[in-house]
Amino acid sequence: MPANYVLLEKITVGAAGAASVTFSGIPQTGYTDLVVRANMRSNVSGTYGTGLYLEFNGNAASAYTVRALEGYDSSASSYVTGPNTFINAGGVVGTSQTANTFNNFEMYIPNYTSSNYKSTSIDNVEENNSATGWDNNLAAVLWANTSAITSIKFTPNGGNFVQYSTFYLYGVAALGTTPVIVPYATGGDTIMTDGTYWYHTFISSGTFTPASGKTLTCDYLVVAGGGGGGAINAGGGGAGGLRSTVTATGGGGSLESPLSLGSSAYTVTIGAGGAGATTIANGTNGSNSVFSTITSTGGGGGATYNAAGSTGGSGGGGGGDNGATGRAGGAGTANQGYAGGKGINVVNRIGGGGGGASAVGAAAVESGGNLFPGNGGNGVATSITGSSVTYAGGGGGSAPGTGYGNNYGVGGTGGGGTGSMDGGNAATAGTVNLGGGGGGGAGYNGAAGGSGIVIVRYAV
Repeated sequence: MPANYVLLEKITVGAAGAASVTFSGIPQTGYTDLVVRANMRSNVSGTYGTGLYLEFNGNAASAYTVRALEGYDSSASSYVTGPNTFINAGGVVGTSQTANTFNNFEMYIPNYTSSNYKSTSIDNVEENNSATGWDNNLAAVLWANTSAITSIKFTPNGGNFVQYSTFYLYGVAALGTTPVIVPYATGGDTIMTDGTYWYHTFISSGTFTPASGKTLTCDYLVVAGGGGGGAINAGGGGAGGLRSTVTATGGGGSLESPLSLGSSAYTVTIGAGGAGATTIANGTNGSNSVFSTITSTGGGGGATYNAAGSTGGSGGGGGGDNGATGRAGGAGTANQGYAGGKGINVVNRIGGGGGGASAVGAAAVESGGNLFPGNGGNGVATSITGSSVTYAGGGGGSAPGTGYGNNYGVGGTGGGGTGSMDGGNAATAGTVNLGGGGGGGAGYNGAAGGSGIVIVRYAV
């Protein structure tokens, strides 16, 4: 890669897939041109997978004209389309094509901040791992708009991009000049800048490595995996522990201190969510997330009907006991999360809510013959990336449905899953990469906790 090419942002699709991928907040100074490189695969079946659509600045006006050469197998054709509301950029490999193959895609956008119409060139090839090349596409695009390009959106025409689809955005500085914004470290599934900070977001485990000779003062958010929900009128899973240097941290503690990191490789581990119980048992605790010396503790599993919630970053919700007193929620970890709520057994056993990063899980209650499982404790909102996002909500508890008001515990804000009720809704999982606790199961199926996340930022 030439020295005047600078990686501005990298996005790798996680296990949940993605309906679209967007580069946003593209810098408007320091660079003349943009280059996008990507490797993509979709979950759509069919001989040629699915189409690939692009859009600038969220602009869906009929302003895109495409002239293209295209090859299918041994056939070739050309076409002109537009003005359209999107750029038809060829195809995306799908499930009917060779396993584990991805598109090769490159797009060049010169003078992206000018007040003229924008021209773009695209080279896109669907790889098939055979002697036959499928859907080779060379395109020249004109966007009839005088606005500077601030965002680029990629959307498959149906289905989702699958895990490991990866998109890279480069800024191209004028030859003979030094790029004004350069990342000082490597590592992360997403790397981006807003001109003030660089952000490295990890949704899968890896390493964070400052450049040689650099010492960086790093803010961080480290969220562990949420606990799974218990089974049989059970408690919700506790949220993953949350430690942060920005906005707020978990458990009502003081903000963490930034880390000073030199030019070494620092381990980043993303904690998995704990499994929901499928027998008369507590849900599994979530796994720890780690960044350098910072460890956040996995959320506690929600309890089955005759047990206490498990201890964790935030504690799992307690189960109803054979006696009327019920069982306690699990304890949270200091400066990471709160305890789970207590279960009860009045007219039947019902579970408490899992603890969240900012609140205790709610206790189960009975009122007027109706059962109200505990809601999950709410998570913590942090603005480490410039936008407020809430993480680490607890999972809701569960209860019998018929004849008892048909109630279930709601997950806490920040990805907590919903508890279930017999004969009604199924428990739902904690949200991936938010560290939410899984919902408790009224029957034999508690839901899984959500995986964690690590975000690192440092000044430009």
